[in-house]
Amino acid sequence: MKNVFENLGIISDNLLHLSPKETFEICKMGAIIVDVREDFMIGYKKFAVPNVIYCPASNISETFNILFHNDYLIVADSVGIHSKEVAKFLVNKGFVNIANMAGGLVEWERDGLPLQVNLKEELSGQCACQLKAKKK
Repeated sequence: MKNVFENLGIISDNLLHLSPKETFEICKMGAIIVDVREDFMIGYKKFAVPNVIYCPASNISETFNILFHNDYLIVADSVGIHSKEVAKFLVNKGFVNIANMAGGLVEWERDGLPLQVNLKEELSGQCACQLKAKKK
């Protein structure tokens, strides 16, 4: 695969940051979204692209070994805060094809990009980035 990150995004703090639209386009070329939202956050809405790996930020130090160093990985979460920290962690572990998706799922949805939505999941919470499944 050619360098799908070439000429995209912006570099800040030595890390490539991509927009949701850029992320979507390069996912079509085989890049993988590493969704670092916690398990309770992924039941209602998910990125609807072929390649998504779930690695919650809270235990990334135990799960990052399921990722391949040669893959193009775009780290994403709800709004882009935890994903940036995980992306930096992966760079420190020797990954080179890493980007952070700025704005997370909130901006992905705002841009009208494909989502997998589970309407049966009831949610509660005050912030769209921290919605949790209601306890039944």
